[in-house]
Amino acid sequence: MRAVVDVNVLISGVLSAKGASSEILRASRDGLFELVVSELLLAELKRALSYPRLRKRMPPEKAAAFVNWVRDHGTVAEDPAGPPPVGSRDPDDDYLLALAISQRAYLVTGDQDLLVLSDDLPILSPAQFMTKLSEVR
Repeated sequence: MRAVVDVNVLISGVLSAKGASSEILRASRDGLFELVVSELLLAELKRALSYPRLRKRMPPEKAAAFVNWVRDHGTVAEDPAGPPPVGSRDPDDDYLLALAISQRAYLVTGDQDLLVLSDDLPILSPAQFMTKLSEVR
């Protein structure tokens, strides 16, 4: 199973040891699914971790180490050149849709702008992804 994990889920997972987001990080670490990342996703993760409210919870050296961990535990795929066949209400999220579609991967997110598209695309919340992961094991 392959998954593109949205930055909001990655950050939630690293900041709290409880919940589905942290379970996703452990499952990735344990090789239970293929984490698909791209340079745009890694850049967004790095940028988000530099926001002042997150820097208070994670110092820059730990943030950099986490970005490296995500890169090392993921399969780095090329960012698709074109837009996805279906766009999000937030165009800044379209790269995630395009990446997941091009890589034939689930998109795991907590973002409602993306979750509303789950009737047409393989988009799951963190809890739904963990349920699906447990079904295939």
